[in-house]
Amino acid sequence: MSAYRKFGFNRFYYLGSKYKIIDQKKIGYNPYLSDETAYDNALHQLRNDENGTFINLVTMQNHLPYNSSYYKRSSSWLPTSVSAGTDKSTVAAYTAGINYTDKAVKQFIKQINKIQKPITVVFYGDHLPGIYNNSMAKDGTKLHETDYFIYSNTYAREHGARTLTSNTKVVSPNDFMAMVAEQTNSKVTPYLALMTKIYEDLPAVSINTGQNNSTASLQFTNSKGQVVKYSQLTKKQKRLWQDYKLVQYDLTAGKQYLYQLHMMK
Repeated sequence: MSAYRKFGFNRFYYLGSKYKIIDQKKIGYNPYLSDETAYDNALHQLRNDENGTFINLVTMQNHLPYNSSYYKRSSSWLPTSVSAGTDKSTVAAYTAGINYTDKAVKQFIKQINKIQKPITVVFYGDHLPGIYNNSMAKDGTKLHETDYFIYSNTYAREHGARTLTSNTKVVSPNDFMAMVAEQTNSKVTPYLALMTKIYEDLPAVSINTGQNNSTASLQFTNSKGQVVKYSQLTKKQKRLWQDYKLVQYDLTAGKQYLYQLHMMK
């Protein structure tokens, strides 16, 4: 909760909080609230908040563990082939949950398209589940990739939003703010202008946790999914990355000179 407060969120909804989670639903024997519940609560906020709203929605339906008894007919999702040591029933349970998510997302998009105000959704996962016995050294990049999409509802598209079609294949979560601003044709702050340059001119940036999360290192990945070494970046790209690191340090651990300069204008 303290982390959300520091980021500027004024309300934090969770089971047991003073803010009520409405229309609580679970699927089968899954102990977590469903994604449908999460989306219904988001819709409630979007419909009732008169001013602009930023919602960071973290769902639990597809979180570990993945029990084969959670869903009826999850065995229909059994994979035909898996890596040695990977449990097929666990993969099937996870896939069954994803199928429920697909259906809930479809209904969520239908509902936001009925709302007469601009809404843009960034949908992504933070990582694949640790249920595959693949080699992290060999398949680490793929095991950290997840699907994402950025969707603007009908009203937003009627008022200037457009779907991004370039430089979207491999991106970092750090790029999402700049991508949303570009998709919605929004005015940007100097910081967001820098993030736009990062998004446009640098490969996707992530932290590679290494084998068994024992080590962590910076990783650049290009649009083809290939790892790019820092030494392979151009001089311009290295300078841009250095500028980004200086700004991040100043805003988080430094004396916030840039913030003070911004407030003086």
